[in-house]
Amino acid sequence: MPEHKIYSMSFAKVYPAYVAKAERKGRTKEEVDEIIRWITGYSQEQMEGVLENQTDFQTFFAEAPALHPNRTLIKGVICGVRVEEIEEPTMREIRYMDKLIDELAKGKAMEKILRK
Repeated sequence: MPEHKIYSMSFAKVYPAYVAKAERKGRTKEEVDEIIRWITGYSQEQMEGVLENQTDFQTFFAEAPALHPNRTLIKGVICGVRVEEIEEPTMREIRYMDKLIDELAKGKAMEKILRK
């Protein structure tokens, strides 16, 4: 089965869409960054390096310093698919992040988004 096209897409191409979605709903870039740091373990400096280097999604998650163990608590539907039922690991990680950005845009408290 061929790889999904998003795997080779630069994270830097999607990141502005995450920020724009949050800002349209009155949330901030800093909150988006906090979510990304929480789920991946990247520091802010490392994340900025990923953006600058145009790192693709597959590498972004493969090289994530510390994927948060509580990310598996993320449940629900994104793009018509239940995230907890996605079998392919990289796609599941992408959809976890999409789901958290959606929760942010819907006004959910950061404490609940970060599964504290």
